[in-house]
Amino acid sequence: MKISKRYSRLGTESAFEILSKAQKLASEGREIINLGIGQPDFSTPKHVVDSCKKALDDGYHGYTEPNGTLELREGVSNYIQRIYNTKIDSSRIFISPGGKPTIFFTMMLLGEEGSEIIYPEPGFPIYKSMINYSGSKAVPMYLKEENNFSFDAGEVLNLINDKTRLIIINNPQNPTGALIDEKEIKKLVEGLRNFPNVCILSDEIYSRQIYDGKKMPTLLNYPEIYERLIVLDGWSKSYAMTGWRLGWSVWPEKLIKKVTKLAINSYSCVAAANQVAALAALEGSDEFIDNMMTEFARRRELIVNGLNSIKGIKCIKPGGAFYVFPNVAQTGMNGEIFAEKCLNTAGVAIVPGTSFGKSCTDFVRFSYANSYENIEKSLEKIKKII
Repeated sequence: MKISKRYSRLGTESAFEILSKAQKLASEGREIINLGIGQPDFSTPKHVVDSCKKALDDGYHGYTEPNGTLELREGVSNYIQRIYNTKIDSSRIFISPGGKPTIFFTMMLLGEEGSEIIYPEPGFPIYKSMINYSGSKAVPMYLKEENNFSFDAGEVLNLINDKTRLIIINNPQNPTGALIDEKEIKKLVEGLRNFPNVCILSDEIYSRQIYDGKKMPTLLNYPEIYERLIVLDGWSKSYAMTGWRLGWSVWPEKLIKKVTKLAINSYSCVAAANQVAALAALEGSDEFIDNMMTEFARRRELIVNGLNSIKGIKCIKPGGAFYVFPNVAQTGMNGEIFAEKCLNTAGVAIVPGTSFGKSCTDFVRFSYANSYENIEKSLEKIKKII
């Protein structure tokens, strides 16, 4: 059997590999605490689950429009209006099975041999994987520890040349939890006036996971770039709906038909009953999100203070998401050795920094989407092995 050469360009998401290793060790009788996977440990709100059950009972069993039901797209439009005071027409909104199809479709539409795409490093590994698969050259924008892993808009703009098709930004950021400052977003948008052919993919999947009373600096608030802006968001993180596979995105009007064709050629549409549940989530109270974020904030304090109290570990407090990305170089180990020792000796699953970029050898990612008690226990276990 001869496999396409293109397949060899694909990377993977190491968090799932860590999950498999952790599950294997657990099946052998080891006590394993998983601080590797980026998944809220909360149950989906009951009214959302109930709405899906009712939809199934009511006969929502068939195909829907490839871009999502009109009711749900209008629901997303109303949600954007409520959260960001910005009006986005439902015709520009696309419903997909999770956020990854938005990344995939963007690369299929904009990436090709001879072009370049700028992506964040450290960053979600699927960005670089899909850039490589598309044939484009992946150009990293390095997010520096001394800058709290935010980006410098001037440095990003300096990476643009006549081959640049797309800039990917992720805010709040995975794996660091960094929140990009509004002033850098404004600088980027202003600077892009000089590069009218460069598009932007803004991954805002953690938009509701922001701390300290700060507001989300969404690119949806910049209508001057709408004709080349793609925004990715969804339900997975905000409403603890990772397994439901539900995402929404906003596209330039001229790309909607092209995205629709890609959807028809891949997954056809999102499950009908799940779309009913998605609308129930958007139209429900924000009490669930508020309570979840109160707990995440408590855990954030615990893990940041706990890691900084361990000799050789330096941990920056994140402004969003539910990750920390500490530097472990002073322990005498690089990130890969540290993560391996944490799993095999301490029974704590974390992700090495190199999963998010070759430049991240001194780092590891902890997810604090686990119970306060398990985080406390993990910190004690790690202290012992250090």
